[in-house]
Formats: sequence, C-alpha cells, structure tokens
Amino acid sequence: MRGYAAFLGKELIEAVRTYKLFLMLVIFGVFGMSSPLLAKLTPQMIASVVSPELAATIPAPSAVDAWTQFYKNVGQLGLVILIIMFSGVLANELSKGTLVNVVTKGLSRGAVILAKLTSMVAIWTGSLVLAAGLTWVYTQYLFGSNALPHLVVSVVLLWVFGVFLLSLLVCAATLGSNNWVALLITVAVVAVGLVAGIIPAAYHYNPLSLASQNMALITGTVTLGDLWPAIGITLGLIVVLVAAAIGIFRRRVL
Repeated sequence: MRGYAAFLGKELIEAVRTYKLFLMLVIFGVFGMSSPLLAKLTPQMIASVVSPELAATIPAPSAVDAWTQFYKNVGQLGLVILIIMFSGVLANELSKGTLVNVVTKGLSRGAVILAKLTSMVAIWTGSLVLAAGLTWVYTQYLFGSNALPHLVVSVVLLWVFGVFLLSLLVCAATLGSNNWVALLITVAVVAVGLVAGIIPAAYHYNPLSLASQNMALITGTVTLGDLWPAIGITLGLIVVLVAAAIGIFRRRVL
C-alpha cells in the first residue's frame, strides 16, 4: 500500500517522542523483574506474620510460582495498560483533522490502519519479550530452573491475545472520534468474553483462554490441543477486525 513504510516510521517516531515506547518498556520491565522476586519473597513475608506452626506448612516457592506471578502481572494488569496506552490510536488525528492532508496526497487509508496496527504490535512484542526474558533470567537465578513444559508456547498465546486486543482497539477506533469510544467497545467485548468464560467448556473457543489458561497449559491441567479452537477463532477474528477497520475507515469522512 502507498506510503505504508513512511507512515509506519512516523508512528514509531511518535511513539518515542510521546514516551509510549519508553513507558511500555519500563512498565513491562518492572513486571519481568518483580514476578520472580515476589514469588520468592511472598512466602517469607507470610511466614513472618503467622505462627511458626503455620509457617512450617507454607510450601517453598518454585519456578511455577514465578511464572504464575508473571501471568498475573502481564496477563492482567499488563493488558489493561496496553489497552489504555493505545486507546487514542486514531482519536487525536480524527479530532484535529491531521489525516486529511496525508490522505489527499496519496496515502491510502488502508496503509494508515495497517501502519498504526503494526507499530502497536511491534511495541507490544518488544515489551512482552522484555518482560518474559527478565522473568526467565531472574527465575533461573533465584530458582535454578526454567524447565517448564510449553513455557514459550504459553507466552506466544498471550502475545496472540494482545494482538487481538489491539486489532479490536483499532477497529473500534474507526467508529468514533474520541478514545472513549474505542476503550468502551474494547472493554465491552472483553466483558462478554469474561461472562462466556463462566461456561466450563467455553474456554475451548474463548479468545480470553489465550490469556487465562497459560499456567494451566504449563502445569498440564489443559493441553495445547484443548486450546486450538480458541487459537483458530482468535486468529480469524484478528483478520476480520483488521479488514473491518480498513473497510470502515475507507468510508469514513475525515
């Protein structure tokens, strides 16, 4: 598409200038370092405030606890931060009309959507890799082992769900002129997924399973085969949402 690379460069430079890239890396870096530390220190802190008899029953922390903390931090609070950070993906430019000039000069609207999504996915990828990498290093140092089954796959599934959220955010952003529209639509869709998650068998098909069943996959409670329907549905929804975003944006009056 015309101007995709140039507009992508502009988006990445803007992410640096507005400190979005810096903030994402710092926040996720803190998540990565703190997860193993919290797993290591939490039993000691609990033991310090309970009776010696009860303290003796507290199990020793392990690598599983470190990654459990990682998915609590990144898979919950991290995703909330991701949505909030990029909720204004189109709002500012639409409200100020700054896209009119670049579009009338030949930049395709599809390139605008894809460039914005690519820049967000790139920042999300870098942030998640940083967090997971730091967790791996600190877990290896504190617990001496990271030999957990499906560890890399579980992180990849979380990444896929993050891409789904960003695709949903971009699509929702084409429907309104302020960041609240995109934010509310995204939150509403996630809420529907959470309600659907009440049904025991729904995790087979629910995209939220990619961000909630990670430790179950690592510990063997669920298998990768159990999650293939959810993976396929999520990937399909990403394609549909991106196509819908491009289609809506092409028809929108700037």
